[in-house]
Amino acid sequence: MVVPRMSESDFQSRVGDYARLRGWLLWHEADSRRNTAGLPDLIMLRERLVMAELKSASGRPTVQQRNVLALLAAAGVESYLWRPADWNQVMEVLA
Repeated sequence: MVVPRMSESDFQSRVGDYARLRGWLLWHEADSRRNTAGLPDLIMLRERLVMAELKSASGRPTVQQRNVLALLAAAGVESYLWRPADWNQVMEVLA
């Protein structure tokens, strides 16, 4: 089910709920001001590590977020930029 007009906060809750339902350990920094800029919204661990930056349909990642996602991918970390329209991919990755 795709819900394209969802706030980033609601989308994050939905992804987090689904990840927990599928047995993932989940970490999200509620106050990211003390972290290095660009750290993805969700860090999920099960038999592998998945990191995801979450945006609303119109949200734009910062330069730092794009750079961190590129560095994570280069380091072999499964990393994603997900929007509500990507729900099918979210379910596939976290299945």
